[in-house]
Amino acid sequence: MQTKKLSAASTAVLAIFAVTLLITGSRAAAQEVVLRNFSNSGAGGYDPYAGVISDAAGNLYGTTRQGGTYGYGTVFELSPKVGGGWIETVLHTFNNNGRDGVNPCSALVFDAVGNLYGTTNLGGTYFDGTVFELSPTTGGGWTEKILHSFKGDDIDGAFPEAGLVLDAAGRLYGATTGGGTPNGGTVFELTLTPAHKWTEKILHEFGNGNGDGTYPYASLAFDAAGNLYGTTVAGGASSDGTVFELTPGAAGVWTETLIHTFNRDGTDGVVPYYRVIFDASGNLYGTTSGGGADKAGTVFELTPTGSGTWTETILYTFNEKDGNEPSSNLIFDASGNLYGTTEKGGSTNSGTVFELTPAAGGGWTETVLHSFGYAKDGQYPQGGLIFDTAHSLYGTTLDGGANASSGTVFEITP
Repeated sequence: MQTKKLSAASTAVLAIFAVTLLITGSRAAAQEVVLRNFSNSGAGGYDPYAGVISDAAGNLYGTTRQGGTYGYGTVFELSPKVGGGWIETVLHTFNNNGRDGVNPCSALVFDAVGNLYGTTNLGGTYFDGTVFELSPTTGGGWTEKILHSFKGDDIDGAFPEAGLVLDAAGRLYGATTGGGTPNGGTVFELTLTPAHKWTEKILHEFGNGNGDGTYPYASLAFDAAGNLYGTTVAGGASSDGTVFELTPGAAGVWTETLIHTFNRDGTDGVVPYYRVIFDASGNLYGTTSGGGADKAGTVFELTPTGSGTWTETILYTFNEKDGNEPSSNLIFDASGNLYGTTEKGGSTNSGTVFELTPAAGGGWTETVLHSFGYAKDGQYPQGGLIFDTAHSLYGTTLDGGANASSGTVFEITP
């Protein structure tokens, strides 16, 4: 069982780096460097559940699910040092004091003025999770503000594991794994009012019959028309998960359409834990943590048809040798290659970083860029990846590293 699935109580990754290099020809072997080994001792955090994001200066930002002054997780920054190496700064340590959040599981997102936003899986007024904001102060440091405490009842969500996305107006959107009338999770919107308060609106409650999906764990994605897309790990016609679309309508009402329901038929994937992404043509790409011919997970593509339906294509099926249980959302490079991670598999069954390259005659070719080695460099990479301008990849491992089971931040250089 995946470590992520253990947090049932329980990436909108904003990569500000632009990918400016085109990849041509064959690639040399990738080299991995551990930038940070977390430790379960001291005031620093450990167990980074999500990936990192970057600012324009090349600093990395992320969350740890545990550790910090009070033991309930942190928000951290890694800054490159002149001459090599990285310096970690803890921007916020979470506190189970009845107000603050507890155990952040999601990646962060920046707004246009440099504030950070994220979610915590637990904590807050009702201990059902929070949405928080971190704002840089004039003299240095960061100030936290809780924007919403989830109630976990039939009119609000609970236990958000997903990160947030912002629209052009600065509204925040996310999903919760629990709450709502059928307790199947929700999609919510947070809007800043003229009185400088944030108000929540539930856009959809999952599990209301008709084969609806349940339990959305992943961050959402916008298309160019302002529709929202996401995944659920359960529900659908075969109870193996769904991909859904939410379309805004008159009077602020959003309508859900299931564009794919996964099926444990030996070909299709099952249990999509992670975010879907778009290509320039409007096709959707994502991963499933299980299913496929070898039951080790898949990479899939959904293509819109002229009749309003979507057609699924399985681009790749994983096996024990090359990766097992894809464990993050995908990202594209400028040449149209896809990159992601698997939680298990590889040379020591500690997880991999992989690349999928489209072949000239159709189909996709997989290359394992790195196999993790537990104490050597980390284990179980569950967060998403980002690029820098030199085409290096950055990510996190939940476990392993020099301090045993505390996790790492890594860089992979082509």
